[in-house]
Amino acid sequence: MSCVVGDESSPQQHEPIDTPSPPESPTPNHSDLASFICYAKRTGLDEDSTVYVGTHYEYTVAQSLARYGFDVTRVGGAFDGGIDLVGTWTIPFPATSPLSMRVLIQCKAGSQRAGPRHIRELEGAFVGAPAGWRGAGVLAVLLSEYPATEGVRKSLGRSQWPMVRAQELGLEAYGVTVLHGGQGGLVLTHNGKPIPLQKV
Repeated sequence: MSCVVGDESSPQQHEPIDTPSPPESPTPNHSDLASFICYAKRTGLDEDSTVYVGTHYEYTVAQSLARYGFDVTRVGGAFDGGIDLVGTWTIPFPATSPLSMRVLIQCKAGSQRAGPRHIRELEGAFVGAPAGWRGAGVLAVLLSEYPATEGVRKSLGRSQWPMVRAQELGLEAYGVTVLHGGQGGLVLTHNGKPIPLQKV
């Protein structure tokens, strides 16, 4: 996962943010993974098509991230400007001072690995971001099914946008680790201790 921040962002204050309404969905035919799968079956959408693979991945990402405090809406489509999901990420721990920030998410499904051009696309996403997701305090995330290439890491270092630093976002106590003991998957941690996943 690679991240870039727009503007001189410093939302260390742990206050609720005003969340603008996300743009309308690109289609009235589906709004989550289950409704998309029903739509695809009903219309005979080829499961190997780029539309199916990409849309399925976007909804899967949205559903998976909800357990980690993300409340995102799919806005991806033919003319999405490189943005697939928009919304907020609220880290509920510590409960006395949850941290919230607006997020833009770009999803790369299938066998393609995230490369330097995807960082350029992510930078461009700030320019074409919906109203309410521009300027300071916006976290952009690039998600891919495969690890980022070395070129991605170098591109992040050359980006014109300020790079995310955990301290700048008030995230220095947070981390991600792999679950062991047959559970698999990832878990968000606070000071090295797992944060319970949210029920969705």
